[in-house]
Amino acid sequence: MSAVGTKPEDNNPDGGTPAPGKGIRTGRNLPAAIGVGAALGGLALLTLLTVKATFLLYMGAALAVALKELHDALRTREIRLPVIPVALGGAAMLTSAYWAAGGAVTAAFALTVVAILGWRLFGGTAGYVRDVTAGVFALAYLPLLCCAVAAMLAPPDGGKRVLTFIILTICSDIGGYFAGITLGRSGAHKLAPAISPNKTWEGLAGSAVTTIAAGAVLLPTLLHGHWWAGAVIGVAAVAAAVLGDLAESMIKRDLAIKDMGSLLPGHGGILDRIDSLLVCAPVVWLLLTAFLR
Repeated sequence: MSAVGTKPEDNNPDGGTPAPGKGIRTGRNLPAAIGVGAALGGLALLTLLTVKATFLLYMGAALAVALKELHDALRTREIRLPVIPVALGGAAMLTSAYWAAGGAVTAAFALTVVAILGWRLFGGTAGYVRDVTAGVFALAYLPLLCCAVAAMLAPPDGGKRVLTFIILTICSDIGGYFAGITLGRSGAHKLAPAISPNKTWEGLAGSAVTTIAAGAVLLPTLLHGHWWAGAVIGVAAVAAAVLGDLAESMIKRDLAIKDMGSLLPGHGGILDRIDSLLVCAPVVWLLLTAFLR
């Protein structure tokens, strides 16, 4: 998730580099991006700090839109995503992660895979393996990863745990963005030029400093943990956030599209904003579970 909606690499879906002499540009309407980001963050804060279970509805709505965006993107390559079983199975998985034991999530995932296999039988033999594989990928990439958020939310202090996770991911994006447009203006060292041509090691350093500092402050402040544990979680969150961002960029490169959607002014689609959050969720959940008793 990019907090201010500024990912320079989105300007060049073909993997090219910006024109000489123009520097690093966001390619986004920054005021609109900040406004939308503030609205999304405010709604998350409202749900998490009031009736925390309502955050599941918020997350479910975002996942439904992201699934539709993924469906539309895959259709550009004639891949037919079995949306209905993925959506229903994903809802069952999220519900199980919050209200039931972990085994229920496994059962819901397995049964949904069975449903995908059966659902696609009625679409003909051509592309069966391709479409079923896309369905299982969508099920794992969206609802399964988000089950970690639901599990994070379940404990009595779950609202604060999820808030910590969101803030860490946002700090990674903000730190990387500002370091990238300052330290990376000239002589920047490319991080992954074939995937995301404007990501730099300087930006990664900014992400690391910001997120580690945020973790060291948030864990003792919100969750009564140790500052060093927060710093460790910050390191892991940076690595996961960058991986999530690069993975979604790779998907867009493969599909030859700029954004996964256009719902959010200045941001692109929902999936463009939650890419880092998706991969961060299981990593932060695991470490919070290990460090907090």
